[in-house]
Amino acid sequence: MSSDPVLAIPPGDCCLNSFPHEGAPKGTFIPIAEVQTYISRPPTSAKENRVILYFPDVWGIDTFVNGQLLCDFFAAQGFLVLALDYFRGDPVHLHRKSRTEPNPGFDYEEWKAKHQAFAKVAVPKWIDAVKEQFGTPETKYAAVGYCFGAPYVMDALSESSSTACVGAFAHPAFLNESHFINCARPILLSCAQTDHTFPTASRHRAEELLMEKNRTFQVQLFSGIEHGFALRGNMEDAYERYTKEESASGIVRWFDRFMA
Repeated sequence: MSSDPVLAIPPGDCCLNSFPHEGAPKGTFIPIAEVQTYISRPPTSAKENRVILYFPDVWGIDTFVNGQLLCDFFAAQGFLVLALDYFRGDPVHLHRKSRTEPNPGFDYEEWKAKHQAFAKVAVPKWIDAVKEQFGTPETKYAAVGYCFGAPYVMDALSESSSTACVGAFAHPAFLNESHFINCARPILLSCAQTDHTFPTASRHRAEELLMEKNRTFQVQLFSGIEHGFALRGNMEDAYERYTKEESASGIVRWFDRFMA
């Protein structure tokens, strides 16, 4: 038996599906630590001392309007938002014939392993560069991640890190018990009732571990929806739209509480 049990498994086939969201992204791309980064600014520069580090799901950020629009939403609430493209122009949707059909011969497992290996090295360098370029003694950092991005949030909140003062994730992947044991700062878990990567038993175990450590946490749990709801749901469905918007709004309130 593993000494560090898995609680959130790797992204699965359902992560390859997405509904496109409508809107015109307001951010721009800049290189940070040699990684293309989507930057979305708050309404006034005076608010740029609150920074959100955004860690994308497998659909990435470079050509994924849904992710860009979500970054813009966070920015509109008074945060400077930075989202790195750790897929280097190779998001999963480039390997799709259609919204629900993959390209023949696409090796999903190889694709995940390749980009995980790059992110393991690139993310710490990117965070250091963000702090150097945008940080001041007064700057506070939050971390938010979706699916593939969840472990980078937990790393930023760990006892051995001084990166973020608060964090949140939605429908996570790639998490072990140690991520919750080592979590030292407030974390919000935005969860779906049906989630192949983070099922009910895993969520309950994560809650137990956080309670055992007397950590500060909140769980958002939405019935009737599935993995991906916070980023890739069908906005023509009124309830799916509600859960996506409530997830994002809840994350903003959580960050406001601990970044005041």
